[in-house]
Amino acid sequence: MGFLVFISTIAIYLFENNSNGGQVRDLYDAFYWSIITISTVGYGDITPVTFSGRLVTVALILTGLGVLSFFTSIIVSAFSEKMHTLRENRTYAELSRLDNFIIICGFGRVGQEIAKNFEKDKQAFIVIDTGESNISLAKEKHYLYIKDDASKNTVLINAGINSGASAIISATGNDIINVYITLTSRFLNPDINIIARSNRDDNVQKLYQAGANTVIQPFEIAGLLAAEYVGQPVAFEAILGVLQEQKQILLETLVVFPHSFLEKQQIGSFDFKKRKLTLVGVISDNKIHLKRRNRYKVKNQHFYFNPEPHFELQANDMIVVLGRKYSIEHFQDKIEKSKLSSG
Repeated sequence: MGFLVFISTIAIYLFENNSNGGQVRDLYDAFYWSIITISTVGYGDITPVTFSGRLVTVALILTGLGVLSFFTSIIVSAFSEKMHTLRENRTYAELSRLDNFIIICGFGRVGQEIAKNFEKDKQAFIVIDTGESNISLAKEKHYLYIKDDASKNTVLINAGINSGASAIISATGNDIINVYITLTSRFLNPDINIIARSNRDDNVQKLYQAGANTVIQPFEIAGLLAAEYVGQPVAFEAILGVLQEQKQILLETLVVFPHSFLEKQQIGSFDFKKRKLTLVGVISDNKIHLKRRNRYKVKNQHFYFNPEPHFELQANDMIVVLGRKYSIEHFQDKIEKSKLSSG
């Protein structure tokens, strides 16, 4: 810009001085005219009258517009970089006030679903992703985010892997990146809980070797659900309803009342499929069942998952069923009515 002002000042003074019939009396007038023209203000108090002077004016205006545009772009770029730094500093400041938050690496379809459920449960978290569209979506939803590579040590350290983070979820769509993130996370924090996503079976062991506590295979889960749908569409519909929080789909416990039609009956004698219900298991404190497998301690009772058809129900046992609200209510009414008729 200085070079342009210098050249235009000399040129306009030579072509537009008083001896040539112009209005420029000295170099100061020429300098003043150059500044006014290059800034596109153009007061009009000094107007070129010669052909050469007007040619200099046109050249200076066009060149001045380019210089000013370039100068403006530099200012905007510097401001944007500064805003990015300020935004990151604000994110780190908010993280420093949090405790027991979770780091989500990758904000694709899986990461978005995880974040949505965390938000619903009011679980604090931060998103790390390199994709502009994914970060824009996180920004739109007002999530805490860092636009960077989660496999870098500095990024995870700044994200709080050693100061407040209780777990890290590596949910990118690339197994290799998930392995790198897992390795870095385990190196930085040997005690943190790491949940990694794997898209291929042959990478599951690698993720465990890299330090993952749990490996999730979303495509395998989808395949199992598809197989469940083919075999038991009612069960699939119920599972999907619970996952999607449909109010008409319930997971309910039904008590085996003394003298009801359920007491001392084998599980296999009830056609739950016909009743549009799926049996999940039985909760019981009856010692007669203790020799069975697939039981889990629940306080002073045991939960028997997917019991065998010859499993015999006892009084005060609780069966856990999955199904639509009206199907469960109908089955519960039948149990209560059989209890009353027996009484």
